[in-house]
Amino acid sequence: MDTEPQRRGFLLSKGWVQAALLVMLFGFFVLGLLAYSAYTDSAPIPQRTVTPEGRLVFTQEDILAGQGVFLRNGLMQYGSVFGHGAYLGPDYTADYLRRSALFVRERLGGEEDAAASARTVKDFQENRYEPSTGTLVFTREQADAFEHLAAHYHATFSAPSTAQGLRPGAITDPQETRQLTAFFAWTAWAASARRPGLDYSYTNNWPPEPRVGNGPTGAMVVWSVLSLIALLGGIGLLLAAFGRWNFLGWHDREQQTVSFRRPGEVTLTPSQRACAWFFLVMAVLFLLQVLLGGATQHYRAELADFFGLNLAALLPFNLARTWHVQLSILWVATSFLAAGIFLAPMVAGHEPRGQHWLAYGLLAALAVVVFGSLAGEFAGIHGWTSSVWFGNQGFEYLDLGRFWQVLLSLGLLFWVGLLFRVLRRRLRTEHPGNMPWMFFYAALAIPAFYAVGLLARPDSHFTLTDFWRFWVVHLWVEDFLELFTTLMVAYIFVLLGVVSERVALRVIYLDIILYSAGGVIGTMHHLYFSGTPVEHMALGAFFSAAEVIPLTFLTVEAWSFLRLGREQEAKSRTPFPHRWSILFLVSVGFWNFLGAGIFGFLINLPIVSYYEIGTALTANHGHAAMMGVYGMLAVALALFALRYLVPEERWSERAAKLSFWSLNLGLAWMVFANLFPLGVLQLHEAVTHGYYEARQLDFLTSDRVELLEWMRLPGDAVFIVGGVLPLLLLCWRGVRHRVPAAEHTGPVPAPLFTRVEGVPEQPQP
Repeated sequence: MDTEPQRRGFLLSKGWVQAALLVMLFGFFVLGLLAYSAYTDSAPIPQRTVTPEGRLVFTQEDILAGQGVFLRNGLMQYGSVFGHGAYLGPDYTADYLRRSALFVRERLGGEEDAAASARTVKDFQENRYEPSTGTLVFTREQADAFEHLAAHYHATFSAPSTAQGLRPGAITDPQETRQLTAFFAWTAWAASARRPGLDYSYTNNWPPEPRVGNGPTGAMVVWSVLSLIALLGGIGLLLAAFGRWNFLGWHDREQQTVSFRRPGEVTLTPSQRACAWFFLVMAVLFLLQVLLGGATQHYRAELADFFGLNLAALLPFNLARTWHVQLSILWVATSFLAAGIFLAPMVAGHEPRGQHWLAYGLLAALAVVVFGSLAGEFAGIHGWTSSVWFGNQGFEYLDLGRFWQVLLSLGLLFWVGLLFRVLRRRLRTEHPGNMPWMFFYAALAIPAFYAVGLLARPDSHFTLTDFWRFWVVHLWVEDFLELFTTLMVAYIFVLLGVVSERVALRVIYLDIILYSAGGVIGTMHHLYFSGTPVEHMALGAFFSAAEVIPLTFLTVEAWSFLRLGREQEAKSRTPFPHRWSILFLVSVGFWNFLGAGIFGFLINLPIVSYYEIGTALTANHGHAAMMGVYGMLAVALALFALRYLVPEERWSERAAKLSFWSLNLGLAWMVFANLFPLGVLQLHEAVTHGYYEARQLDFLTSDRVELLEWMRLPGDAVFIVGGVLPLLLLCWRGVRHRVPAAEHTGPVPAPLFTRVEGVPEQPQP
């Protein structure tokens, strides 16, 4: 008679689970309250905007239609609004606000007339929106400024040249450019009109623009100071606690001897062998992404030229950057999917029949999504289609059409199903709080929180759309991918026998607690100036400062782990096969602390973000964090699996070594020779002369900036030639010279990677 298998007990005390659940529930409860306030207190979109005489200037439909024009033409990947978007074109909120303020002041008496300047400030700050009728009243001068700027933007976007990095005649329909101007005008109104009963605008006085009286608010300074206090106090308390108590217990493996198995001795399942194709696709997408990144950066060195080629005619800046950003997510995600498929049989100890065919089906579906979405973005930006389903949806990081977005969400869910198919027998024998279940939970969170991006709709209020978009940009990437990252790395360390399962589980729960304490509510640090209420800035600043605390802790603990790893490698009677994979994981820790921690905290302070948002300092943080953390991790996972997929005689330690040093040195060159100094120059320009000046093409194509762009070229060459190409070679060998398939069809033999001499604290999975 069949009996229910007995579950293994929880390896830790229940307090770890309780603490993790309480912290996560608290974070999402507060985030829910902030979502409610975003819907109730964001900058309103007037139904009608009229002159004092009642003449119609534009309608709510014009604003939303203009938002659609902005998105589907890829202008968020060229310039920005409310500071969010790309960095070659202007921020159109700041651009419209400056140009309209100058026009109004000139109409009222000119720059030399003090009364005209004071009247301009008063007219822009006075909130003449009537909620009961949905009517906004512009002064005559503001209405005339709108007509003047509608002509200006039509001339700009319909110009039959590539002089600004856009395709010739990007938007030629006068009605569309007028609607686009209405959208810009609404964002500028929200940036200058004071909230009812308060002395600051809907955007917390962003952008800094003295011509309309916009300057830093008291709340901005106060919460910047409190953020610093939270950071210093939190790090001090954490280091004191971990200095006093050995929570993690790295040292429980010091008395054991680990003998690493040679890669040729490890039997692979059919689905694990299928992962070779995933990694090859990953490497190809990686190569395309970095080539596009070099092209987008070159626009600042030669705006209308690419070594003699008029690149913008075929590949305008906004299309190149759209593909660059999308591919950065897709190639990393491909590696993560493959790593999950590769590790699942090792966690479960077996693999069901036919699993590899399902894996191949997932890869085919992924290829359809990748190339279908890229084609749709090309067609949308070139004006061949206006469909948000199959064309260009236009949100930064969510540019792909909604059809492809839905398909990708379903593909991620299908991937979770593949993992569950392998894990379900093991899950029946495990406590729901142990590592196999945590592995499954973390995988399930990936499609769940990516699908939240479907709430960001091109035809809805831009502030609310941005709110849901950052659930993907921040929560999905910086929290739940981080959690899945921790699970995969922890399992690799357990399977290698370097740490015990109990220690790895402590790290996982600690990661959940620390990241949830800051990361969930810290999502709001993206929305300081997007039209949300001031509490989004207050809580976002305070809790995003706490995000640096776990990064500091993990960096400190990494040295203890590395010392232990070196000791184990020295004791082993067989060579350690994963030197470069582990070194890539070490680089993940370095870039996590520098890119996400230091560079992230630098721009998250409200008073700094006020002047730098949408400058190269934002890109500096993004590149160091995205490539430095998730990119390096994706490569580490690929090398870990490829070490077993590539036959011993075909493996090249030299290629792995070259890739490691080239990717890290190339990224460091990119950051320190280009993005960081350029960001500092822009920050200085914004504080000294104005944010508008810091975002203009005249500044971004100046001699100083052009020199910085040319200085970046050697780093890009090292990154691509020395970093990506050797990785592509290893991935190709994984497909071309895969290890032969195993003849037996029984359970996966264990242990898979190591032989541990001595009695471990807990059985290895």
